[in-house]
Amino acid sequence: MIELRTPTQIEQMKPAGRFVADVITRLSEVADVGMNLLELDEVAHQMIRERGAESCYIDYHPSFGASPFGKVLCTSVNDAVLHGLPRDYVLADGDLLSVDFAASVDGWVSDSAFSMVVGTPRPEDLHLIEVTDRALAAGIAATRVGNRIGDISAAIGEVARAEGLKVNLQFGGHGVGRTMHGDPHVPNDGRAGRGFKLKAGLVIAIEPWFVHTTDEIYTDADGWTLRSADGARGAHMEHTVAVTDDGPLVLTARG
Repeated sequence: MIELRTPTQIEQMKPAGRFVADVITRLSEVADVGMNLLELDEVAHQMIRERGAESCYIDYHPSFGASPFGKVLCTSVNDAVLHGLPRDYVLADGDLLSVDFAASVDGWVSDSAFSMVVGTPRPEDLHLIEVTDRALAAGIAATRVGNRIGDISAAIGEVARAEGLKVNLQFGGHGVGRTMHGDPHVPNDGRAGRGFKLKAGLVIAIEPWFVHTTDEIYTDADGWTLRSADGARGAHMEHTVAVTDDGPLVLTARG
């Protein structure tokens, strides 16, 4: 069921958005060559405890997950493109790291993700991150009253296709509110003018993710981490966005 939030409720969602943005910012500052993914997860866990927030991930156990997730971050490295379960891995020079984080503050959820390269970057990785970020911006720009979900999807997909990238439609954006995942589903490609008509009060997470050479993925032995079928690297960007009469409001905006 698609739920619309009142202006008062959207105001109440802002602290969750700010907190998620603060955690994402901190993680982008501390992630570096030599840091263990479990240490990165602990940084976020400590911030959750200090804020009195709640993780959306620890007890999360959807049908596609092998068990409750058990950590507070998704940390996806190189060919791990989504849902990376933090493990005892030390980041190496040139690793492409994607981090996804969602938390609840005062009963309201926000969700955000970013990608970065630690150490010496490969130009093609920086380009993929830039393209993914540009696709996110295009999707956000289309999040306006009177448009449709398909307009968001088409805007994201247009950026990807212009770069020759294939788009996986299994996982994409979603509604956000009292829980992390809700209706509507927001695919990362689609046809403009199709789908649910956007109304003020709709809150969604928009999250393009692309892989250099493929749209095929498989699940790692840990039962969670999704990897590219051919070993290519991926990038992932996400913001929680509210539809308002004044245009899109990015609740997880950083800076």
